[in-house]
Amino acid sequence: MDGVSLDLYPGEIHAVVGENGAGKSTLIKILAGVYTQDEGEISIAGRPCHFRNAGDSRDAGVAVVFQELSLVPELTVGENIFLGREPSRFGIVQWAELYAEAEKLLRDLGLNINPRTQVASLGTGQQQLVEIAKAFSHHGRILVLDEPTAALSGGEAESLFSILDTLAARGTGIIYVSHRLEEVFRLSSRVTVLRDGQDLGTTATHELTEQRVIARMVGREVSQLFPVSRRSPGEVVLEVRHLSAYDEQVPGKLAVNDVSFTVRRGEVLGIAGLVGAGRTELLMSIFGAFPGRVRGEILVRGHATRISRPADAIAHGLGFVTEDRKRSGLVLDQTILSNMTLAALTRLSGKLLTDESREIAASGPLFDRLRVKAGSLFSLTGVLSGGNQQKVVLAKWLMNETQILLLDEPTRGIDVGAKQEIYGMINELARSGLAIVMVSSELPEVLGLSDRILVMRHGRVTGEFTREQASPEAVMSCATTGQVACA
Repeated sequence: MDGVSLDLYPGEIHAVVGENGAGKSTLIKILAGVYTQDEGEISIAGRPCHFRNAGDSRDAGVAVVFQELSLVPELTVGENIFLGREPSRFGIVQWAELYAEAEKLLRDLGLNINPRTQVASLGTGQQQLVEIAKAFSHHGRILVLDEPTAALSGGEAESLFSILDTLAARGTGIIYVSHRLEEVFRLSSRVTVLRDGQDLGTTATHELTEQRVIARMVGREVSQLFPVSRRSPGEVVLEVRHLSAYDEQVPGKLAVNDVSFTVRRGEVLGIAGLVGAGRTELLMSIFGAFPGRVRGEILVRGHATRISRPADAIAHGLGFVTEDRKRSGLVLDQTILSNMTLAALTRLSGKLLTDESREIAASGPLFDRLRVKAGSLFSLTGVLSGGNQQKVVLAKWLMNETQILLLDEPTRGIDVGAKQEIYGMINELARSGLAIVMVSSELPEVLGLSDRILVMRHGRVTGEFTREQASPEAVMSCATTGQVACA
């Protein structure tokens, strides 16, 4: 954040928009008391406030609903709403009073939810509405919402909009952070655009168009970080036909909806889109890692392939660099050697016993080639920097002679220097003949590395561009409005 200014009036819905990484989440966490600002001032009703923690923020009348829900699934709706603030006498919780207050609050917000219902039995959309009720139970004058409709169906989103209109009419000031521009224009009276941690000013919504907002959000050149690479893609090695994946949490909802595409040997196919577009779910479905039901066809090197679990994908030459390397990409308390050879153990060491000498002989050259900064192959992976951990994840799949590499946010959480190294590796791998499918929330990254770009919105492909056709405005337009005509 760098000198951001924002004001909010009673009864106003004020939208804050920007690309991934623009500073929206940082702003929200400062308002929530999770982070403390280094400079600047927050004033509420003319009084300066200093939030040292979340309690200070709540006491000042700020209620924040984060995109990631903070409910306890095993507890009831009422218990969640008043968690830590249960009405009690002589240390005994007054359950009748708790549920009566919860029912009154839910009814006041127009929510038809039984406060005695266990949260785990609710759909994701209803849980989001309970989260809003919980936030509002603190009697806040200011409500901050972070991507509130990301997990909601159309009907649930409309219910939320109705609630927000009601709250605004009662004088609640609402800061609405969203990637979805149709919601911004539906709800807000003013819009503030953030880019690279700075605000580009606030404008009345009726004075804007979606294209003007998009131009402000992306208005920068693709960075010189991305090396110019001349590649000549070969034959199709991966074809996806009419792939759909059903959301396990929301019955009937499609996380991926009838997606088809091809990838050639030596090609980087970038997949752009906003939060909740279905990009990660698409890669997980291809790799056999999506927990919900998946239908459609996957052809590898021209042959129809049944991939129902990651082991099937690995056997067919696919590798998957996941979005969260620490949780699902690495074993942090194991050595670099153990992590590098994890996917190729059967080939290197046999089915029953490991052969460390063979593992070292195979891993050493790749360790040097990727310039992993560590004492040795026997250093623990958990102590490495983010960039070097990402190199180890890449090495794991290269050790297995992967031919098709799925990359989900390959540079998330690493510094600029390490990013440049990763970019160089992606180019080198594509030149060597790997087919690469790359998801990234950083638009310059997609534009700078991809030979072709698919754009997703609400689980569907809404546009396809060659490298020459793609522009930040065109890609962002497809991502935010779903206009196929822009392709």
